[in-house]
Amino acid sequence: MNEFALEIKDLKKVYNDGFVALKGINLKVKNGDFFALLGANGAGKSTTLGIVSSLVNITSGEVSVFGKNLNKHRDEVKRKIGVVPQEFNFSTFEKVHDIIMQQAGYYGLPKAVAAANTEKYLKKLELWDKRDKQARFLSGGMKRRLMIARALVHEPELLILDEPTAGVDIEIRRTMWELLSELNEQGKTIILTTHYLEEAENLCKNIAIIKQGEIIVDTSMRELLSRLDKSTFVFDLEQNVKELDLLDNMTLTQGNQLEVEIKKGHSLNEVMQFFLTHNIQVQSVRPKTNRLEELFVSLSQTKGEKK
Repeated sequence: MNEFALEIKDLKKVYNDGFVALKGINLKVKNGDFFALLGANGAGKSTTLGIVSSLVNITSGEVSVFGKNLNKHRDEVKRKIGVVPQEFNFSTFEKVHDIIMQQAGYYGLPKAVAAANTEKYLKKLELWDKRDKQARFLSGGMKRRLMIARALVHEPELLILDEPTAGVDIEIRRTMWELLSELNEQGKTIILTTHYLEEAENLCKNIAIIKQGEIIVDTSMRELLSRLDKSTFVFDLEQNVKELDLLDNMTLTQGNQLEVEIKKGHSLNEVMQFFLTHNIQVQSVRPKTNRLEELFVSLSQTKGEKK
């Protein structure tokens, strides 16, 4: 099997039909990877993935999926890809079972295989008991899972997820994370876009950040996070520390809440010793923001913008 699930070479898109302009995207996603493509709204994520999934026309450049050129082998490439778009794009008046079966038929699966795969993925996405209901009666989270089941029914080698957990509660998100991790462990290549940056950090091995139609970061998640030179933690305390002479890296946000900035290579030992010396009890401690979020904001910022 080809080493790369996706290869993009000098991909350009002229802004002439409502899509964000691309300025020469070069990107490689290895077979079996769980890859994050991140960027602010309007950065070019959806345009790039739209081109890969044949929904948007290329102005110039090349796209290959598992070694097959998109322009030369469009039908074969499309069969290798499953897409979960941001917006619900199925008829809500159709039954759940029928929506998946129709998608299987679109890819030419024999009826017996289509039926078996439909049952398999509806059960995996915990929708089997809803199979005879019209999609309009599903909750938002169930509709998201239905989109994933539909994208998987023809068992593609590459799964593209564009904001797959938007609008669902944390419990459903974590259930979906488990499913996606399981699929990736079984060998499926996954490309994810998301605005939940903790999602990308928890799930993805490698990451690219796109800004104004250009790739500005293309590296491993581990390497990117190693660039973070400081972290801020929030301490909830049992008593008011308003009258105390605080350390230089401490900021009082409320009477009993501190924000503490810790530079790379330093630990919380000095902070904990301060609490011990002043007999301060800590109720809880948490990062102020997700680590990837801090980097993303910094890297995505336009020159001259205020932080």
